[in-house]
Amino acid sequence: MITASAKKRENIAEYLLYMWQIEDLIRAYSLDIDRIDREIIDRHTDLSEQQRREMHEWYESLIDMMRREGVTDKGHLQLNRNTLSDIEQLHRRLLNDPQFARYAAEYYNTLPYIVELRAKAGENKKDEIETCFDALYGLLMLRLQGKEVSEETAAATRQISKFLAMLAGYYKKDYNNELFKD
Repeated sequence: MITASAKKRENIAEYLLYMWQIEDLIRAYSLDIDRIDREIIDRHTDLSEQQRREMHEWYESLIDMMRREGVTDKGHLQLNRNTLSDIEQLHRRLLNDPQFARYAAEYYNTLPYIVELRAKAGENKKDEIETCFDALYGLLMLRLQGKEVSEETAAATRQISKFLAMLAGYYKKDYNNELFKD
């Protein structure tokens, strides 16, 4: 919760990946708030009782949303899908604005990797930006599992990461009304 708030203000890409990880963490704990209390929240001995209560309420509200939205087994919460949609809309605006030629160039450097990933997705094609996030999340999961990453995958995710970092920077500027000034 504290981490999510900070990430959302500072780096929207990190925030979204973090929230996807939280969704999977909640699933790993079978949406059981008591287990989350014992095995996650109680381990934060540096937090005040108030902060621990807020953290409990945050996890509890996410669990409730996951149940209501039918994403207990897979998928993403609407709040995360909305964030992704906001990022995708900004992406389209940047591509259509000639003053962001550097961004467009970075996008076109990344596009071959996006096309390849979407081709591998078969029937499960997603928007380009979500494909980029899926690639980075997949890399994160491989690393957490201690699995080896091929050089091709590493090169692709380096480029995708560079591209999303640029997009996240523009998102922060846009969020602070510093991007599209007259």
